[in-house]
Amino acid sequence: MNPNDVMKYGHFHFLRALEGLPHSEWETGGVCGIWSVKNIVCHIASYEVFMDEMLIKILGDSQPTPMHDALSAQGPEAYFAAFNDVEVNQRQAYTAQQALDEYLAAYERVAAKGLLVDGETWRKNGTIGWYGDAYSLEDYVVYSQYGHKREHLAEINAFKTNLSK
Repeated sequence: MNPNDVMKYGHFHFLRALEGLPHSEWETGGVCGIWSVKNIVCHIASYEVFMDEMLIKILGDSQPTPMHDALSAQGPEAYFAAFNDVEVNQRQAYTAQQALDEYLAAYERVAAKGLLVDGETWRKNGTIGWYGDAYSLEDYVVYSQYGHKREHLAEINAFKTNLSK
């Protein structure tokens, strides 16, 4: 598997779902539960920032990693139980363009860092301790950088279809 390609295709399909959707419709709720398209983009952006921080840690970079610091302090169960609400709520004041810009910038950082990770690190089980000893960084990428985006882009596509009726 090529995890960098998996990330690229997840990104490509997510952006394709957003094509043609006017920013004026990004605030309409009910796309995913009570969330709007903007909320979904903020949610996916937060996952992208989280992935960026994970790669910072894996690569041994010294940049700040506040999300991962909070994960370490709170423990995975407590941290992830509140993650979605906390991260989306922190971005409530964003415009549609600001939400998209954050996502795009975070994706570019992830894509660049992903190229620096060697194949063994991608494949090695237990690289992400909190994710489980039986799972690799590749496993996480398949879910968070591809499958998760595909789940939400399906909701966006359904919303777009309903708008055109």
